[in-house]
This record gives sequence, C-alpha cells and structure tokens, in this order.
Amino acid sequence: MERMELKKVSMEADDESSVDERFTPIDSEKATINSSLLDEDDTESQKFLTNGIMKKKKYEEEEYHPGHASFGMSVFNLSNAIMGSGILGLSFAMANTGIILFVILLLGVAILSLYSVHLLLVTAKEGGSLIYERLGEKAFGWPGKMAAFGSITLQNIGAMSSYLFIVKYELPEVIRAFLGLEEISGEWYLNGNYLVVFVSIGIILPLSLLKNLGYLGYTSGFSLSCMVFFLGVLIYKKTILPCPLPFFYQHESNMSMNGSEALGLYALQNASVLAYISEAQPDPHAPVHDPLHSTIQFTPHPDDHQDMCTPKYFVFNSQTAYTVPILAFAFVCHPEVLPIYSELKDRSQKKMQRVSNLSILAMLVMYLLSALFGYLTFYDHVEAELLHTFTKVYKFDTMLLLVRLAVLTAVTLTVPIVLFPIRSSVITLCFAGKEFSWIRHFLIAAAILAFNNVLVIFVPTIRDIFGFIGSSAATMLIFILPAAFYLRLVKSLPFRSPQKISATIFLVVGIFFMIGSLSLIVMDWIHNPPGSKGAH
Repeated sequence: MERMELKKVSMEADDESSVDERFTPIDSEKATINSSLLDEDDTESQKFLTNGIMKKKKYEEEEYHPGHASFGMSVFNLSNAIMGSGILGLSFAMANTGIILFVILLLGVAILSLYSVHLLLVTAKEGGSLIYERLGEKAFGWPGKMAAFGSITLQNIGAMSSYLFIVKYELPEVIRAFLGLEEISGEWYLNGNYLVVFVSIGIILPLSLLKNLGYLGYTSGFSLSCMVFFLGVLIYKKTILPCPLPFFYQHESNMSMNGSEALGLYALQNASVLAYISEAQPDPHAPVHDPLHSTIQFTPHPDDHQDMCTPKYFVFNSQTAYTVPILAFAFVCHPEVLPIYSELKDRSQKKMQRVSNLSILAMLVMYLLSALFGYLTFYDHVEAELLHTFTKVYKFDTMLLLVRLAVLTAVTLTVPIVLFPIRSSVITLCFAGKEFSWIRHFLIAAAILAFNNVLVIFVPTIRDIFGFIGSSAATMLIFILPAAFYLRLVKSLPFRSPQKISATIFLVVGIFFMIGSLSLIVMDWIHNPPGSKGAH
C-alpha cells in the first residue's frame, strides 16, 4: 500500500478514533502497519504529503496537529466560555417568566445548544476543517467565510466588552469597601477607567499571549470555582434573609433598573451588568444593631407579606419575550468549540461531544440553581443584576465582598478565552498559510484588548450598540451558521433524511428567532431612544 493511501486511512478514521491516527494508533492491524511505516520516516512522509502537488492535503495537515489539552482541561475551558456574568441576571429572567416556564425554557435552550454543537462537530468532520471560517469558505465560498468571521468577531468583542465593564464598575467599589470609604472621593486608584487598563495590561494580556488555549484550563478551573463560591453564598443568604425585606415596600419607580433597560443588557451574551450599576445606597442613619440596613421605614401588611413572598410559576408580561434571548446568549460557546476541539488530546468527534455535553450540563445546573435561589430571595423585586440587589439589604458584608471579588476574578480570567477565537479568525483571514509569529501573536492580542478598552472607556451607550450586534451575531453562531454549513457540507446523507430535515427546521427557527429578537430591540429603541432617560 502506498504512503498516501495509508495517510488517507488515518485521516478518515471513524468517530471512535482520533483524527490524528499517525500520533495515536488504534488497535487494528491496518493501523499498526500504518503507524509503523509512518514512524520510520515521519518527517519524510510529511514532506512528501505536503508537496505543491498535494496542496489540499497540506491545507488539512496544518489543522490536524496533535492536541495536548486533557479531557478535564477542555471541559473547564468550554464551561468557562459558556458561563459569564450572565449568571447574575437569570434570577431577573425567572421573575418575568415564573419558575416552571423558566425551567422549560432553560432546558429547551440547553438542548438546542447541544444540538447546534453536534451539527458543528459533524460538519467539521465532513468538511475536513477545525476552523469555523474555513468551513464557511468550503460551504459558501468567500461570503460564508466572512459571515463566520464577522459573527465570531462581533460576538466575542461584545462579550469581552461586557466583562471589562464589570471590571470598570465593580473593582472601584471593591477597593472602596476594603479602604472603608463611604463614597468614591476621586482618587486615581478608584477610577474605573484606569483600573480596567491596569487589569488588561497586567493580567489579561499576559494570559492572552499563551500559544495554546489548553493551557488556560487551570485559570478556567479557578474561574469556575469562583462562580461555585458565588452560588454557595447565594444559597446561604437565602436561608438567613427574612421575607419580606424592608425595601420590598419601596415604590416600584425607585427600582434601579426597569424592564426595558434589561433588553439592552441581555441582548448580548453574558452582558448582564454591562454599564449601568445600581446607585441605590443604604440609609447611613440606619441603626447599627440592625443587620438589615433599609432605605426606608415600613410597617408590614399581612396581605402584602403573603403576596410578596409567594413564588409564581407562570408569568407573562412585557418582559417575558426577552427571556429566550437572555437564555440563548447565556449558552453561546460556539466560537470556542472548534479551537478547544483542535487542542483536545486524542481527539475524536464523540470525545468532543462528551466535553460539550458535560460542560453544558454543568452550566445548566449552575444556571438553574442561581436563578432559583436568587428569585426565592427577592421574588419580584430582584434586579437585572443580582449582586446589586443585595446592596439594598447590606451596607457592608464581608461574604458578599468576597463574592464580588470572585465574580471579578471569574470574568477577568474568561476574557483571554474569548480573545483566542477572535485572534484565530484574524489570522485565518489575513495571514493564512504563514508560519507562527510571536510578534504577530502579541500585536493582534494587544490590538484587540486596546480596542475593547477604548469602547469601555469612551462609549457610554455601548449596551445599545452591542445589544444589536450581539443579537444578530449570537443567533448566527447558535442557529444559522451551524445548520447552513451542515446542510451544505454533509454529503453522506440525503436531503430528505431525518437529520437534514431537523437541520432545516433548526435553520428556519434561527432565522425567525433573529428577526424577532432584532425587532424587539428596534421597538425598544423607538420607545426608549439611546441616550434618553429611559434608556440611560
């Protein structure tokens, strides 16, 4: 058998084996012969296969490098890519749907996300590429490549900006609490614009310079542990806080965020605390011995007590329609799926599917618990950003301060993971086929971070801009592109097969979903124009 035929056997292995069979032989006679022949002169065989005559094979060989990330590290990275600050806003979503309806929607979106990842992995195998843009190019040529590039870039830049906004507005509050200051007095080290630049240069940029995404598995694991700590404190606070809380009796107009504002905050993945932090402050004259520092004095009424502290199972209001976009964007991880897949050790489609299943299941449990306990603590009075609802209860609380630090740590360590697909997209589009360069690697990362810092510092209405971009880009990544690429590139199944029919339905649903979500945003902008008081 000729070398090229042997290589083809290796490259077209079934799902149970790795796509890198020349590095990990399977237990079959053919693979053993293949491996032994290739190992005798691996360099020469690769050179032969990558001659100018074999340009297509060279194109594929550049992608199918051996992975080094373990199964556990890959799970940490994908889970961290899924979970962001959006977890802070799910209690607000539950308050506007009710418990049962929220659970149904959450499960539905998680299943759709899993199906979308499945389509993407099958398409990657059939299309012979582990790069999103190249799948688009093989499916639809240059337009498909640009659609993938644009969607990934816009979605991830928006997500990175939302994380940096959290740093900008939360870190000064944490420093102020540590210093015991009643209010921010203008010192430079309490200026969020300076702090976000320092964090970007001192923490995010060095982590973004790692060559392989798999190395970030350690920081991803620590980031996830921070969010688990957040969940633990949330459950604990539910057990000790009474109901109703004093601020429940405030007038509805005093709440720091209304429903229409929430659309812009959630239209983008994980953008629950994008730029508008609650300014509600506890009463400084409240009695010291009272552990609950209320902004007002109140007299409880039995009827109010019963209504305020009764969970609702089905809720339909003007905000209910926003819940599906909120949940959909909370599960966006598709730009990171293929980079993580490409670095998975002994990778195969089924192994990566197990990574995806475990990651999405873990985040499903985290999302459900955080939404439920946050809602059962504050009921209809939960705000769009859960942590800021606690500021109406506690003037200062050490445990909640630690939670803020944990959330800050989690989102800071997530930014490098979100940056990797953007840089990969830029390199694929502009520097395809060129050798790896540390200078180029550094400059692209620095440029992306600098651009995001400029947005965070100078664009006050970024929630409106990226709300629109995020709605379209995230919908493209979850629904439209995976289904369209699958229908175009998977030739082994007839169009009328159940798999193709399901993918077609999925594509149609995605198109309607994008039109609906964009329509909601446009309607919200009409009623609350960007920059107006209603839109902040």
